[in-house]
This record gives sequence, structure tokens and C-alpha cells, in this order.
Amino acid sequence: MFGELRGKGLKADDAPLFELAKAMVEPDLAANDPGQAALDNPAIPAGFTYLGQFVDHDITLDLTPLADAQADPEMTRNFRTPGLDLDCVYGAGPGPHRFLFERAPNSSGEMVDTPKLLLGTAEATRENVDKPAGSQVKQLVGHDLPRNAQGVALIGDHRNDENLIVAQLHLAFLKFHNAVVEHLRGTVPDNELFNEASKTVRWHYQWMVLHDWVERLTETGIVARILHEGRKFYRFKTKPFMPWEFSGAAYRLGHSMVRPRYNHNRIFRSPDPHLAEGTFNFFFRFTNLSGGLDSGTPGQGTFPSNWAIDWRRYFDLPAPPAIKAEFNHSRRLDALLASELGRLPGSDTPEKASLAFRNLRRGVQIGLPSGQDVAALMREKIAFDPISAAEIAADGPDGPVAKSLGFHDKTPLWYYILKEASIRGGGKKLGPVGARIIAETFIGIVQGDAASYLSQPGWKPHLPAATPGTFFMTDLLKFVAAAGDPNGVADPLNPVGD
Repeated sequence: MFGELRGKGLKADDAPLFELAKAMVEPDLAANDPGQAALDNPAIPAGFTYLGQFVDHDITLDLTPLADAQADPEMTRNFRTPGLDLDCVYGAGPGPHRFLFERAPNSSGEMVDTPKLLLGTAEATRENVDKPAGSQVKQLVGHDLPRNAQGVALIGDHRNDENLIVAQLHLAFLKFHNAVVEHLRGTVPDNELFNEASKTVRWHYQWMVLHDWVERLTETGIVARILHEGRKFYRFKTKPFMPWEFSGAAYRLGHSMVRPRYNHNRIFRSPDPHLAEGTFNFFFRFTNLSGGLDSGTPGQGTFPSNWAIDWRRYFDLPAPPAIKAEFNHSRRLDALLASELGRLPGSDTPEKASLAFRNLRRGVQIGLPSGQDVAALMREKIAFDPISAAEIAADGPDGPVAKSLGFHDKTPLWYYILKEASIRGGGKKLGPVGARIIAETFIGIVQGDAASYLSQPGWKPHLPAATPGTFFMTDLLKFVAAAGDPNGVADPLNPVGD
């Protein structure tokens, strides 16, 4: 993105990077500790942490070895083009990837392909400890990803079965597509249903990412302003590319948003669980890709029905006061990460077990410039107040450590963006450097797609929404819920019940 700084990457050895990483850990408080509130970001619900991961998987699946990418910094070879096209959901479409789609009997009783995506079933499992012995949460049809006989998810991107929440988000997008198919049925010829439904889904998703996700991270109105004034930093000749400053620094902001525990539903919650706490570790237990964080082994590949998500606890949806009291906010946008992210499984050294160290070292490996160098270059085109070395050193328990290592005036870009969010954004949103990198990259990705909604001047979302002409993540979930549930549950947004 900042080609003028090529060859001016920040130099740093592993030892000081690890010292800084060790300081980037939030206090390990009990679930009912009053200090928990100070660690939360009330401006961004926790569901967006994992929506951000889902979006990341949609735009980044580049298997190019690091050495090859470094040798071609202008991306002149055919690396994967990023796009908000939901290829993680649709794969290559109904023909090449028939296994993603539902089959059903036609009027003659023959099984045929349909334009709907295949859903899986959550297996009946244990109820609350305060329920009668032997009681169960019933089997929930359509509440898991579709899986093969070995439990492997049949989805367009295997990474979306990495943890429970992103897997349930992927499932929500499968259901969203199916609900749009039914919404359009009768107004669109049957042989055009998939094409029209997938376009409708993609365009509403693109609009939602720009106006609900990006603007939550940055500021209201930034998308319209950049579309009007033009991108000043993220430029490309023919097609979008994935900037190192985005993928190696700015968009790793989501690691700061992770909570150590969640109020997942009425059964798995903190501090008063009915079976167990909804810990970060548990979210990797019931997936085929990951398994428990404490074991580092593949998961069981089946999804228990008592883990079906209560979306009202993750996004700002209508809910009774008791449920609102258990609402999950994301963590503050700052330089402190949950302690679980400092002890990742499958690592043979403390350094490799630290996500913060991995991020810091990655920035050095790919030659990212310092935050100060990026800020100075950006100030030539836009006006803002960069954070100072003194502000970095004084902010948070990690600040003095950064100063002792010299990182307060020559700051790794990822760390700089998190400190900027803490200092300029109050922990609620990104500061000017991070915001501009995030907003311009996402806008450029959509503008660079000739099939995106921006290719149709004046297009606005038209599916039902709380505010007509908009479409947010809560609108998507309510649209899915309005389509009904095959299990007869009272609230499809919360299939386990209150």
C-alpha cells in the first residue's frame, strides 16, 4: 500500500519482540470481577469479532509461499485476488461443487439438485444440570454445518470450521442464502434462482461489511466520503491485491477483540453456567478442524445441540432484560490480548505459543515499516494527529515495556495501530492510520470487483431491514429467523430456548 517505504522495514530481533509480546496480556480476572467491564468495548458486540474472522477467510486464501510473495512485492504474478464474493460459502457453484447443495425430489419423485445450500444437524445432547436426569436438548435439524461421514464440514473454506462461533456464522450465511431463494421464488424463473439469490446475498453482504463492520471499526460516513473523494493510498492498476499493511498489521486487530469467555446460551455461560463456562477453549472443542485448545488435536466432528448459539447474546437483537444482562461485548481495541492467546497449542517454545509474538515477528519478516513512518507518509495527503512516543510509553501496562525496548518511537505497525486505537479511539474504534488502511482496502476490494453492488450506481439494499435502504448483521439474522425453523423452536435466533 505504501510503496514509497519499500525497503524501509522495521528491524527488530526476536528477543525484544517477545518481551513486548509478554506485556501484551490483559488481566486474568474472574468472570464476575467488576474489573471485567473496563476491559470491554461497549461500541462493538462480540459477534463482530467472529464476523471479522469470517470476512477475513472470504478475502484471504493465498497458499503462495512467503518467499515467493516477498520476491514479487507488486503482485504481478497470479496470486489470489481478494474479493467479498462469499466463495467460502458458494465454492465454485452448483456445478463443480454440487456437494455444497441440497438435493430434493421433483414432481416425479426423482432426486434433483436445488438452488439451496445443504445444512447439517446438531445431535441431541445433555440438558441443564437442573433438569430431570436423562433429559436432553433435542436434535436440531439445520443447526450445524453439513458434514461427511468423517465429520468434515462440507463448506467452501475449511477454516470456517475452526471454532464454534465462526462455524455458526457460516451456517447463518447458508441459511441466509436459502431464505433469499424462498424470498425470490415465484418472481424469478427456477433456472435463474441460484444466480439471482447468490447475487442478492453477495450485494447485501458487501453493503453490510462496508457500512456495518467497517464503519463500526472506523467512523460513520467514512465509506461515502472515500467513495466521493477517492482512495489516496490503496491503489491498483487492474485488480485488487492484498496489502501487507492490511493483512500483516491492521486487520489483525481482531486478536485484541477476543474475550476469554462468553455467555453463549442459557446452558454455557459465565459466571453461572448450567453445565460449563463458555470459555474460549470450548469453542474449539466441537469442530472437526481444531479440537480443544488444551489438546491441540482434531475435534470430534459432531455438533451437540446444547451448543447452538443464542444470537441475542452476540448481536444487538431484541431480548429480555435477563438476556441483555448477559450480553457479550467485544474486548477493547487496544494492545492487550486475552491470556489464552499467549499459550496457543501445538507450540514447542513459549515464543511460538504467543499470538502477539507471532504477529510482531511476522511484521518484521515481511518488511513492514514502523507505524511512525506510515503515519508520516499518510500526513502528506490527509490531516490527522499522530500518536507520540510519549503517549505510547504512557498508555497501558505494556507502554513502559515498549519504551524500555525502544518500540515507543520506532513501533511495529500492528502494535502502533492497536495503541492508536487505545489512545485516539478510546478503545472503541481505530485511530486515523488503522481506520484509513481498513476502510480503503475494503472499499477498494469492492470497487475492484466488476460484479459488486458498486457496479450498479444507486443500488441500495432492498431486503427487509429495520431501516429501509440499509442492511446490517442484525437484519440478516432477523431475515433468517423470519424464514422459520424446521424444529418448531419458539425463537430461531435462540434454538436452545431461555
